[in-house]
Amino acid sequence: MPADAATPDRIDTSGDKTLILLRHAKSDWPDGVNDHDRPLGGRGNREAPAAGQWLAGQGLYPDMILCSDAVRTRQTCTWVCSELGEKAPTPYLDSRLYEADATRALAVINETEERVRTLMVIGHMPWVQDLGMRIASVDSDEEAVVSMAERYPTLGLQVFKVPGEWASLDGRDARMTHFVVPRP
Repeated sequence: MPADAATPDRIDTSGDKTLILLRHAKSDWPDGVNDHDRPLGGRGNREAPAAGQWLAGQGLYPDMILCSDAVRTRQTCTWVCSELGEKAPTPYLDSRLYEADATRALAVINETEERVRTLMVIGHMPWVQDLGMRIASVDSDEEAVVSMAERYPTLGLQVFKVPGEWASLDGRDARMTHFVVPRP
């Protein structure tokens, strides 16, 4: 076998990568709890597994999950991973995604290693919507972009195809293929 032939240790980094942006499920705001520590509400706990079910149904299994360290995003991530089963990677909690703006969230994404082919990022409004608007290319699915721009409810999920390196993702250079709001 030639030295440059594919081996189990070699990762194919050609072709488009996939970026999944997910807003956390519906949260609660109990008295005396600060924003960072807000948990999911009853509706959020009922609905959050639907995002994982949708991803599995599409055959979208992230290689890496970046998650805000806020309680509601961590709980959403737990529900999603439970639906992805054994194919779910161990999530990485990143405090920079809490109270981030689109520029900061994109900077975190830009640090992703090229071996990661499918990246899921779980975060908050307004940056999940602002980032989607920033990176959606002109060849994106028009209906998906318009739906996302008009209304971005809890558990809103965007899927993008990213043709270049994670480090060069900046603006209008990822093709949005889906915007869905999975519900049970």
